[in-house]
Amino acid sequence: MKNLFSIGKLLVIVMLIFILAACGEKTQEDVVGELQTKVEELNGYKAKAEMSMNTGQEQQKFSIDVWHKEKDFYRVSLSSGEDEKGSQIILKNEDGVYVLTPALEKSFKFQSEWPNNGSQPYLYQSLVEDVLNDPEATFESTETDYVFKTTTNYQSNNNLPFQEIHFSKDTYTPSLVKVLDKDNNALVEVKFSAFELDPTFADDDFSMDKNMARKDASETSASVSEEETVDVLEVVLPTFTAGAELMEQRDVELENGERVILTFAGEKDFTLIQERVDVVPTLTSPQEVEGDIVNLGHSIGALKDNMLEWSYDGVDYTIASDELTKEELIEVGRSVQGRAVK
Repeated sequence: MKNLFSIGKLLVIVMLIFILAACGEKTQEDVVGELQTKVEELNGYKAKAEMSMNTGQEQQKFSIDVWHKEKDFYRVSLSSGEDEKGSQIILKNEDGVYVLTPALEKSFKFQSEWPNNGSQPYLYQSLVEDVLNDPEATFESTETDYVFKTTTNYQSNNNLPFQEIHFSKDTYTPSLVKVLDKDNNALVEVKFSAFELDPTFADDDFSMDKNMARKDASETSASVSEEETVDVLEVVLPTFTAGAELMEQRDVELENGERVILTFAGEKDFTLIQERVDVVPTLTSPQEVEGDIVNLGHSIGALKDNMLEWSYDGVDYTIASDELTKEELIEVGRSVQGRAVK
């Protein structure tokens, strides 16, 4: 009888241990609920991250500085750290969506629903939204993070169908995002190094004027122009051509610069135009662009039905084709990094 009592007592203790363990570990539903509540109550945040892209022949890295203020104000600064001319800002305020290149005094206004028109691996709300919208999302709890694997919603790129999102157990904010291809290879990684919830912002932090202000404001446009007239337009060739080959190169002298038109023919034909204008434009109304914002790694581009446009290092690029798919346009654009001396 005494033995039966001891066995029964032992079973009760074991059951209590399992119950306490279960109570201490949150379920997938618990974590999803916490994330949803966190985002709904969010007034804003500031985050710093490093993005690595393995979508071309060489890995590309750049720093991301994200500001968000309720309800619909965003400022995403992307910089390679190599050249100020390559630094760009995606800005959304009450007037619309913009891509700014302050060093070149260039600004584009997009007719776009960004960031609500697709997955954004560096935006907190977008990551939580992807978790909420995927009924088949998988869940794992590690020592430090809650990890979800979900589908993505990249309208302009079907080659990145999955993502792995790590949320800190302490704060429920993202710590790491891996965007995966069909074979589960991580082609894009975003590592967050800092995340501040509900920060304070100045009244003009999301204004065009403040974000277009050059760091070297003391430098005159004349001196910048004088420097840039010395630069020679070097032809930059894509390493991915979708089976086409370079058939013709036409050089066109402009009144204040030069343009190179490259014609590629083969399995799918396309034209690549590169243009450098020697005079730095003064700050005027932004150029209107109809299209989607696309991250090319080296730059932010505008993707239309059959055209991709971007600026980098003082040169404007355009790829046009009636035969390339959107994914192929992006892949060609991302691969424009080899050089041919003119």
